[in-house]
Amino acid sequence: MKGAGGRENGKFGGHSFGGGLTAAARSIIADARQTLTDPDPSDAETVHELRKAFKRWRAMLRLLVKPLGEQAVQMRAEARDLMRALSLARDAQSALDALADLQKGAGTDAGLSARSMDTIQQRLTALRDAAEQTSVTEEMRAQLLHYLDNADLALGHWPLHAIKFDVVAEGLNATYRRARRSIPDDWHDADNEHLHELRRRVVEHRHQMDLIAPLWPRLALVWTEEAQRLRNRLGACQDLAVLRTLTAPRQPLSPWRSRMAPMIEARRAAHLKTAERLAGRLFAEKPKAFRRRIAALWTAHEAKKR
Repeated sequence: MKGAGGRENGKFGGHSFGGGLTAAARSIIADARQTLTDPDPSDAETVHELRKAFKRWRAMLRLLVKPLGEQAVQMRAEARDLMRALSLARDAQSALDALADLQKGAGTDAGLSARSMDTIQQRLTALRDAAEQTSVTEEMRAQLLHYLDNADLALGHWPLHAIKFDVVAEGLNATYRRARRSIPDDWHDADNEHLHELRRRVVEHRHQMDLIAPLWPRLALVWTEEAQRLRNRLGACQDLAVLRTLTAPRQPLSPWRSRMAPMIEARRAAHLKTAERLAGRLFAEKPKAFRRRIAALWTAHEAKKR
């Protein structure tokens, strides 16, 4: 996370811990604003970068619910609603990503000809372009910029500099616990909604852990990379679910349903097998042990400052 990393003189990027939170929050807002005002990225890239920035922002707001109260809750809800307005464009891109994943996984055993693949890709690209025209509008950009202006203004009044590490640590532990509880008992039988919920929790955990990365730079790198790998696998399953929906009767890809269904299922199974292994490693500790680990890191960090 830009603005959240680095350690200087025992502080977070030259700041106290609370100051580090402020710097991280401003960095997220700046990244989102730059995406909206940069004339170069395509609409697909704009949607991707905005969703990424807003996920970071919502993960931070969840950590700040206890010290900030209702304002953090309301701003999280507003950010969620704004991102839902971009969901159609994102879903179409997800289907394209899933198609590329199928090609990668199938290799020479693909059940579809190159001509069929090209036709499917053209249809999905047309869907994405149409969705972007109705979602990434000037009106939508104005709404997003208005939200960022309000967030920047609110940030100037939040007492982040006074927030103690223990408050954030409790939030980190709560997110870890939620993610751990979301792990399926049986991965093979897990439905898409369950996997989507787990992915949301993993994304939130990954972004929150970025905030304390300066406490344990080497271990944090391994931890967040592991979380990202799990996130990617679960995201691939979500993309495949979107693609499968488009093969249903009277949907754009229905002519290829019989040939695509086994390919989708096989690729999903491969991702789930890896996801199960990654989740087992990432969430091996019980929440109490995870909380003790965070406390020990903070104690060691403070000891170095003396």
